[in-house]
Amino acid sequence: MDRIRRVAILGVGAVGAYFVQGLNEKLGEDLWVVAKGERGERLKKEGLLINGRKYPLHVRTPQEARGADLLLVAVKYGALEESLEDIEAAADSHTTVMSLLNGVDSEEIIGGKIGMEHMLYAFIKIASERQGASVVFDVDSTLGVYFGEAGRQEQTERMLAVAELLQGTNIRFHMCPDIVKDMWYKYAFNIGKNLPQAIVGCGIGAYEDSSHMAFLSQKLQEEVAAVASAKGISLSLESDSLKGSPTNKGGRYSTLQDLDAKRTTEIDMFAGAMVRMGRELGIPTPYNEFAYHTIKALEEKNQGKFDYPPI
Repeated sequence: MDRIRRVAILGVGAVGAYFVQGLNEKLGEDLWVVAKGERGERLKKEGLLINGRKYPLHVRTPQEARGADLLLVAVKYGALEESLEDIEAAADSHTTVMSLLNGVDSEEIIGGKIGMEHMLYAFIKIASERQGASVVFDVDSTLGVYFGEAGRQEQTERMLAVAELLQGTNIRFHMCPDIVKDMWYKYAFNIGKNLPQAIVGCGIGAYEDSSHMAFLSQKLQEEVAAVASAKGISLSLESDSLKGSPTNKGGRYSTLQDLDAKRTTEIDMFAGAMVRMGRELGIPTPYNEFAYHTIKALEEKNQGKFDYPPI
């Protein structure tokens, strides 16, 4: 594979912003943000505020972005299905696609639309949040992006091309010989840490300070490990891979951030997918099923479906 010279990013929330700030200086006008309609016009006009600094954006429609060497998909899971046509429009025959969504099925969803040969498996570890109009994260403590070829341990030409792209930037990267297992570890981490925190409404320090929070986290992750094992993936719940980016005890992961902002969460990707896979494999997932319905109920409460004043 030739050098990666043109990169397109679909979705510039907390994850997409990490790559905007990291690649902006190196790529200049060859770093494209894929957007259309009113959102595209707004991003073109306003740029993106990251860690208090405003970044101008080179916005292209999906059709205009066709020909990018690398397409980074960083939309929310709930928007993935409606984004598939834009991904198909932006990816031509040589484009490598990296999905940066949480979960373990976005590669298959995208690959089912454009062909699995485009997919370089990836995930990201970053503790970020929105503060007003700005996306905020600590560059120095962010663990960064992990990528690799599914089912292949060796470093391939396109892995090396991505590594060359990221070298000399502040984007941390890791080439993984077993990317699928690593993705399942990240999935187990997210389910065990995102969901109890979102239900209780507390900072992440609660996992150290409350035996009850630690219990819920453990039970949720045990169900992930059981489903993974049925798929031939062995996870150790003692692994360092279940540790996230360093952050303070008051930190809030994405699911609670979404509830705080009265946004729809990604619970379908987390507990929803776990319940579905468990049913397909005949494995009970009661803790994930409880978390799924509880967070769905909290979403409905935020939407005003039920929120009654005390009598």
